[in-house]
Amino acid sequence: MNYILFDGPCRNSLLPFTYTRPVADIRVGILTIREKWEMYLGYTTTTLTEDYLSNKYPMVEMDENVMINASYVPNFELAEMVKSLEENQAIFKDEDVIAFFTKDTQDDVDFEAYEAIEFNAEVIKIEHTWDIFSKNGNAIAEDFELLTKGRKSQPIPASNNTIEASNIFIEEGAKLEFVTLNATNGPIYIGKDAEIMEGSIIRGPFALCDYATVKLGAKIYGPTTVGPHSKVGGEVNNSVIFGYSNKGHDGFLGNSVLGEWCNLGADTNNSNLKNNYAEVRLWSYETEGFARTGLQFCGLMMGDHSKCGINTMFNTGTVVGVSSNIFGSGFPRNFVPSFSWGGNSGFTTYLTKKAFEVAKVVMQRRSIEFTQQDADILEHVFEITQKYRTK
Repeated sequence: MNYILFDGPCRNSLLPFTYTRPVADIRVGILTIREKWEMYLGYTTTTLTEDYLSNKYPMVEMDENVMINASYVPNFELAEMVKSLEENQAIFKDEDVIAFFTKDTQDDVDFEAYEAIEFNAEVIKIEHTWDIFSKNGNAIAEDFELLTKGRKSQPIPASNNTIEASNIFIEEGAKLEFVTLNATNGPIYIGKDAEIMEGSIIRGPFALCDYATVKLGAKIYGPTTVGPHSKVGGEVNNSVIFGYSNKGHDGFLGNSVLGEWCNLGADTNNSNLKNNYAEVRLWSYETEGFARTGLQFCGLMMGDHSKCGINTMFNTGTVVGVSSNIFGSGFPRNFVPSFSWGGNSGFTTYLTKKAFEVAKVVMQRRSIEFTQQDADILEHVFEITQKYRTK
C-alpha cells in the first residue's frame, strides 16, 4: 500500500516550525511523526504539503493510496486500523479525519459517500506549537516502547549512578561516564553514538537522539528531547530540541521548542512563568494575534536557522520565526518575525544573501550541503513573512 502523510488543518497553528518542513517531520518524543508512522506501518511514506516545500518533500501517488493526517501521532491500535483500510473507508476521531483510502482516479473525496470508522481510543494529536513540549512525555514513553521492544540495551558503564536502570536504554556507540540517570518518572533513551559528559544529572522522561551530546555538568529535567547531532548544556526543563541545534552553554531553557540549525549563545535564558502566574499567551500565525495556551508554563518557540547572542533574555511565551538573529541587552519583544536582525533596541531585515552565507557555513561544519532547495524554501519564507517585519 502507498501511504501519504498530509499536513491537515493544523499546519498554520504549527508555524514557525512548518514554514520549513511538513507537519510529518516535526519531532516529538524520540522520533519524528513520519518516522513513527513508517515504523508502525512497515512502509516508507511521502508527503502532501505546501507547494513551495514539495520539491524537497515530494508526494508519490499510486493507483491506491491511504492518506494520513500527520497531526496524529500513531500507536499500535491506530496503525493497525490504518493498515486495514479499504476502498471508500475513512477513520475519524470525532469530527477529524485521521486517514482515508483514495484512488488516483478520484477527482475529489466526498466523505458522505465513505464508510466512517470511529477511532475511540486515546491518541496524541499535535495541534499547536506548545503541544510539542507539553505532550512530549507521553510521546517519549510510546517511542521508547516501540524502539526497545524485544531488544537489549548496551550495558550501563559502572561509573554511572542510576535509578530504575531497567527503564534506561543505551544504543550502540553511546558514551557516558560519571553521570546520574534517574528514570523513576519516565524512560531514558540514549541514541547511537550519543555522548553524555561527566557530571551531568538527568531525570526522565529523556531522549538523547543519535550523535547528540550533553555537555559537562548539565542539569536536565524531563520530559526533554535532544534531537540528532544537537548539543545541550546548562539547565533544561521539558523542552524539545530538533536536530543540529545547539544550546551548548550555561543558561536556562524551559518549556520550549527549538527548530533545526538554531544556536543559543552562552548564558541565554528564557522565562517560562509569568510573574503573576497567569496563563501564557503565545503569538499565533493563524489568527495573527496572541492565542491562549491554557498553560501556566510556556517558554520559547524558535524556528529553524535562528540564533541569539550571549546573555540573551527571552520573555515568557516568546515566538521567534525562521532565520532571525537576536542580540543585545534587555528583552526582545515576544514575537520576532522571520529574518529579523536586532533585539530590544529594534530590528532590521536580515537579508537572505547574508542569511544564506551563514547557513552554508553552519551546515558545512556538519558536512551537510545547503542546497538550492533549501535556499528556495527560505526565500519563499522571507517573502511570505514580509508583512510581519513591516508592522
